[in-house]
Amino acid sequence: MTSTTYRFAVNVTPKPGILDPQGRAVEGSLDHLGLVGIHDIRVGRRIELTVDAATETDARATVERLASELLSNPLIEVYVVEPLGSASSTVGETAGVGR
Repeated sequence: MTSTTYRFAVNVTPKPGILDPQGRAVEGSLDHLGLVGIHDIRVGRRIELTVDAATETDARATVERLASELLSNPLIEVYVVEPLGSASSTVGETAGVGR
């Protein structure tokens, strides 16, 4: 059986209604930066990974299981799985970093 490499990102954020101290801290700093019109900030984390599987459906099922059982706390967090394309598509990309 041949496997293919698939790239995914799992974005984990606090559920709506759950306190988000980091989001509040960022929001509280906006005035100091002279930024207006920004609100409802939620701070989370992003996990990028590569999966070897027979099909994209199998790879996504693996990532969904990983996200629900290990990468997120289902009581207070939600997650979204995002396909990223080929394994080499994100290597060396730094667009927007430090700007």
